[in-house]
Amino acid sequence: MQKIKSLMTRQGLKSPQENIHDLSPVENFRIPSKEELRELREQPTDPQAQQEIINSIEEVYFSSDSFDIVKYELEKLPPVLSLQEMEEYRDKLKQQQAAVSKKVADLILEKQPAYVKELERVTSLQTGLQLAAVICTNGRRHLNVAKEGFTQASLGLLANQRKRQLLIGLLKSLRTIKTLQRTDVRLSEMLEEEDYPGAIQLCLECQKAASTFKHYSCISELNSKLQDTLEQIEEQLDVALSKICKNFDINHYTKVQQAYRLLGKTQTAMDQLHMHFTQAIHNTVFQVVLGYVELCAGNSDTKFQKLQYKDLCTHITSDSYIPCLADLCKALWEVMLSYYRMMEWHEKHDRDEGTASSSVSDGSNVIGAEETNFDRGYVQKKLEHGLSRIWQDVQLKVKTYLLGTDMSNFKYDDFIFVLDIISRLMQVGEEFCGSKSEVLQESIRKQSVNYFKNYHRTRLEELRMFLENETWELCPVKSSFSILQLHEFKFMEQSRSPSVSPSKQPASAISTTITLFEQYCNGGNPFEIQVNSKDDETEDVLASNGYESDEQEKSAYQEYDSDSDVPEELKRDYVDEQTGDAPVKSISRETLRSRKRSDYSLNKVNAPILTNTTLNVIRLVGKYMQMMNILKPIAFDVIHFMSQLFDYYLYAVYTFFGRNDTFESTGLGLSSSRLRTTLNRIQESLIDLEVSADTTGTLTAVEERKEKVPSPHLSHLVVLTAGNTLYGLAERVVATESLVFLAEQFEFLQSHLDAVMPAAKKPFLQQFYSQTVSTANELRKPIYWIVAAKAIDYEQMLLLMANVKWDVKEIMSQHNIYVDSLLKEFEQFNRRLNEVSKRVRIPLPVSNILWEHCIRLANRTIVEGYANVKKCSNEGRALMQLDFQQFLMKLEKLTDIRPIPDKEFVETYIKAYYLTENDMERWIKEHREYSTKQLINLVNVCLGSHINKKARQKLLAAIDDIDRPKR
Repeated sequence: MQKIKSLMTRQGLKSPQENIHDLSPVENFRIPSKEELRELREQPTDPQAQQEIINSIEEVYFSSDSFDIVKYELEKLPPVLSLQEMEEYRDKLKQQQAAVSKKVADLILEKQPAYVKELERVTSLQTGLQLAAVICTNGRRHLNVAKEGFTQASLGLLANQRKRQLLIGLLKSLRTIKTLQRTDVRLSEMLEEEDYPGAIQLCLECQKAASTFKHYSCISELNSKLQDTLEQIEEQLDVALSKICKNFDINHYTKVQQAYRLLGKTQTAMDQLHMHFTQAIHNTVFQVVLGYVELCAGNSDTKFQKLQYKDLCTHITSDSYIPCLADLCKALWEVMLSYYRMMEWHEKHDRDEGTASSSVSDGSNVIGAEETNFDRGYVQKKLEHGLSRIWQDVQLKVKTYLLGTDMSNFKYDDFIFVLDIISRLMQVGEEFCGSKSEVLQESIRKQSVNYFKNYHRTRLEELRMFLENETWELCPVKSSFSILQLHEFKFMEQSRSPSVSPSKQPASAISTTITLFEQYCNGGNPFEIQVNSKDDETEDVLASNGYESDEQEKSAYQEYDSDSDVPEELKRDYVDEQTGDAPVKSISRETLRSRKRSDYSLNKVNAPILTNTTLNVIRLVGKYMQMMNILKPIAFDVIHFMSQLFDYYLYAVYTFFGRNDTFESTGLGLSSSRLRTTLNRIQESLIDLEVSADTTGTLTAVEERKEKVPSPHLSHLVVLTAGNTLYGLAERVVATESLVFLAEQFEFLQSHLDAVMPAAKKPFLQQFYSQTVSTANELRKPIYWIVAAKAIDYEQMLLLMANVKWDVKEIMSQHNIYVDSLLKEFEQFNRRLNEVSKRVRIPLPVSNILWEHCIRLANRTIVEGYANVKKCSNEGRALMQLDFQQFLMKLEKLTDIRPIPDKEFVETYIKAYYLTENDMERWIKEHREYSTKQLINLVNVCLGSHINKKARQKLLAAIDDIDRPKR
C-alpha cells in the first residue's frame, strides 16, 4: 500500500488511467486489467478472507521503492525447480495480487469524490498563480519606471547619509567610551600632580557619563570601578589633608578644600583635620624624643619604640635634654603655625566668599547660600574650639617631658635656657589661643622651685664663703659702670621694660607690636638655639689697673693738698650737690680748699665703690631676675630669695664693721629703731646661730635650719685696730659704700620687680624696700661712729679739762690748752683721712658723717668735761665760752660742715648756768638730751651763786621725775 501511495505521490495530479500507463513494464504486469478488476468487483468476496490474504503478504513487499521484487522472488526459488510448486506459488501470488488490487480499487473508489474536489482546488490555485505572475510582471515594470525616474545615485546618497549619521553617533559614543576606559590613567596623573579637585570633578563626570552609556556591555562594570576610584581618591585626599598639620601650603590646602567641597564633605574634612592635628602632635613629639633616646643609647638592645611616651621621656640624658626640648618645641611650633595659617586661610576665604555672595542677589542661590553659611559657621566654631584642644595637647606633651627628668643638678645657664624655651612656648600659647598655660606654669613651677631652693642654698653658702674671705679691697670698675653692662642683665635690654604696662605704652608702640606668629609666619623658628658666645667679651666694666687712664693713675700719687688734683668742678665754682647749680657768688680759695678736703677722692672720676663680693651678688641678682622674668609664677619665691641675698650682705657688713655694744649704748640714736628691727628680723629668719649645737630635733626644726645660714666671720686679713689706718676706715668705706651701691641697684630694679610680683605678694616687696633696702644708708652712722670714737682721744681731753680751774675771779683772754690738744687731734685725723683717701675714694657723705661724728663726740665730751666741774664762777663760764668759740673757729678751717653739729648742745649747756630757778626748772624739763649727771652737776654748780638749797631740792626732784621713766 505504501508503494502504491508513493507511486501516486510521485506521479502528481494525473488521472488513474494515465497513472496506469506510466507504470513500468514490471509494475504494469502486476496491475490487473479492467476486466480483471471488473471481475474482482463483480466477484463476491469475503472481506475477512480478503484481509487474511493481504496479511499473508510478506513485509518486504511493503518496504521501499528500490526493492527489486523479481530479483527477490528469483533468489527465493529452490535449486531444483518443480513446475507444480511454481504454479502453486504463482497462484498464491496472483491471489495476493488480486486481493491487493481489489483493496486498492476499493480505496480509489472510496476516495474518488475527495480526489475530484482536490483536483478542483488545484485548478483554482493554478489560476491564482497565473494572476500573481501578471501582478509581479506589472510591479517589475513599475519598478523599472521608478528606477528610471529616481536615479540610483540619488537613492545611494540618501542611504549613505543616513548610514553616516548613524556612524557619527556611534563614533561619538565610541570616543566617549574610549575616554571613560582611559580615565584611570588620567586620574592617576592628576593625583600625582595633587590636582584633587580636578580628579574628583573628572570622576563625577565619568560616573554621569557611565550612567548614560550603561546599555553598552563594555560600560557595565565601569560605574562600580569609578566608585572604587572615588573612594581611593578620598583616601588619598585624607592623606593629603594630614600633610597640612606639619607644613601648611596655601595652594595645597586650597586644592584639598575645593576637593572636599566638590564631595560635599566640608564638615567631615574639618573633623578629620582635627584628628590629624592631634595625631600629628603625638607622632611628632614621640619621634623627636625617640630619636634622641636612641641616639644616646647607642647600640642598646632596648626596644624604645614599644615604650609609652611618658616612659620614653625618662630615658632622656641631661646632655641631650636641652637640644631635645628645643627640637620638641620647634616641631610643635610647626604644627601650631600650620593651624594658625590654616585659620588665616579660612578667615580670608570666608571674607572673599562673603563679598562674592553679597554681590549676587538673585533668589535662585538662596538655599545654596544658606548651606554654605551653615558649613562656614560649623568650620569657624570647630577651628576656634580646636585652638584650645591643640594647645592643651601641646601643654600635656611638654609637661610630660619636663617632669620626666630631675633638673635639680642642671647648670644655671642650662636651667635658664629651659625656662627661656618654656617662657617662649607660653608666649606662643597666649598668642595662639589666649591661654595662660596653667599646665605648663604648674609643671615648670614645680621644677623651678625645687631647682631654685637647692640653687639658692648653694649660693648663700658661696656668699658666706665670699664674705669670710673678702679683704674688702676696692674692685676697680669704670666710672660709667652700670649693671646693665653685665651679661646677666642683657635680658633687660632685649625685652621691653616690664615696668611699663601695655596700657601706659604709646599707641604707636602697641600698634607696632608683632606677634611671634606674624614674625615667623614666612620662615624661621622662635625656638632656634642661639648661643651668645660674645656675652663675656662684650662685658667691659673693669678699669685698667684700677684707674681710667695713666693721667688719673699718676694723679693718685700726687700730694692731695696741691691744686693739681682739685676737681675741675671745684676750680670753677662750688656746685651744689643736690641741684648741680653753681651759686651766684664765687667762693674763696680757702673755702675751695676746705670743700676739696671734704671730698676725699683720688681723682675727678667718681667710680662706684664696690667689691668682688658685691659684683658677685649683683650677678646673682641678675641671674635670679632672669629666672623670675622668664617664669613669673615663681616671682615671689625668687624675689624672696633675692631679698635674702641683700639681707645677708647687710647683716654681714653690720656684723663685721658696725656691731659695738659699747658705743651703741651712748644713746645717740646711731641705730634707728627701723634698722634695729631689720637686723633682728634678719637674725631670726636667716641666721643660724646654733651651728655647733646638737642637730637632733624635730623635723620642722631641721627644715627651718636648712633655710638658714651660719653667721659670717670677718677675714683675719682685715685689721680694724690700727690707729694709723683709722681703724680700718678704708675697708669700712668699701664695705659700707658697696652696700649702699647694692641698695641703689635694688632701687633701680624695683619697678621691674614690682611689675612681675603677684598682686597678693606686693606688700612683701614694698616692706622689703621700705624696711630693708632703705636702711643701707643708715648703717653708715654706727659703722663710722666706731672710727670717730677711736680716732680722737676724748679721754685725754677729759683729763686735761679736769685740770682746769673754773672758779676764776677775772675774765680770761687766753683759751685753755685742752682746746689746742683737741684741735691737734682733729688735724691728725684730717691727715690720716687724707692718707686713707689715697687708697680708697671717700665720698662726700662719708667724710661728712665722719666729721659729724667726731665733732659730735668732741662736743659731747666738752659738755661732759664741763659737767665734771665742781666749782665754777661767772668768769669760769665765760672761759668755757671762750674755749668753745676758739675750738669752733679753728675747726671751721678744717671742715666745711655747716652748721657745726651739736654746737647748740654745748652753748645751751653753758648758758643754762645763768638761768633763774623757774627758768631752769622749765629748761630741765625741755632739755632731756642731757644726762642726769650733767643736769645734777649743773644744779650743784649753780648752788650758792643764784640758786639756794630749797631751789636745789626742787630742781633735783624735777630731774628725778625725768629720770624715772628711763629706769
